[in-house]
Amino acid sequence: MKTLTTAAEMQLAAAGLRGLDKHIGFVPTMGALHEGHLALVRRAKKECDATVVSLFVNPAQFGPHEDYLKYPRDLERDTALLSREGVALLFAPSVEEMYPDGFQTYTMVEGASAPLEGQFRPGHFRGVATVVLKLFNIVQPHAAYFGQKDAQQCAIIRRMVRDLNLPLEIVVCPIVREPDGLALSSRNAYLKPDERQAALALYRSLCRARELIEAGERRSDELIRQMRALVEAAPGSRIDYVAVADADSFEPRPMVAGRTVIALAVWIGGTRLIDNLIVEETGGRFAFHL
Repeated sequence: MKTLTTAAEMQLAAAGLRGLDKHIGFVPTMGALHEGHLALVRRAKKECDATVVSLFVNPAQFGPHEDYLKYPRDLERDTALLSREGVALLFAPSVEEMYPDGFQTYTMVEGASAPLEGQFRPGHFRGVATVVLKLFNIVQPHAAYFGQKDAQQCAIIRRMVRDLNLPLEIVVCPIVREPDGLALSSRNAYLKPDERQAALALYRSLCRARELIEAGERRSDELIRQMRALVEAAPGSRIDYVAVADADSFEPRPMVAGRTVIALAVWIGGTRLIDNLIVEETGGRFAFHL
């Protein structure tokens, strides 16, 4: 595996791969890699000729009181993991490389950026869209791989790709969970043992929503009521939102129908966690992606 740190080096390497007619798969990450990230890498390797992974903790997507400075970083460990997975290229730029002096161009996807995460983390999706568009321009992938855990982010990136006619495929992969259901996240490292147990309330509330839908419940307010009750019973929990929304626009839905996302963001102690369930309804039958 070769590690590159400048946009010029990465663009040259990508041009070389494309010149050899190699299909490039790309996994953008902020590092602190876990099995969720590695599942994306393995999917990319399976479907593409060459896999590129980026490691970049993007300051533009963190708010002024968020955890940018303490976000877990371990480049040596991450590099070893990616090398063992057979990644072709690692792109690990500095902040100065991605946002040089005088940088003043940002990308904003309207609509889906406004509700839920957009409401509680103003400016977050502007930072996400900007850095992802920059990475797409630098890496020049044929396909980019993201996890369903960041469902709203995935919807926004898909919209950006469609609206800007970017020539690549966005592949959204299933959430990877611990055996007890907790969605893998780099921020899980912040959780104390008792908080780790309390965090299971997110998964249990989504399972409850699935049970209710399977039993015939379609009303969003009832799903949200029961989910909130489960989460609020967890010690140290504080809810930002529990929502039932359209899975593309992320606008609230009064009923579960068509393609719906059931999403929540919850503070467990000092750690903010997100999780979701995608529900697809076709002809009165429901499929669940949890």
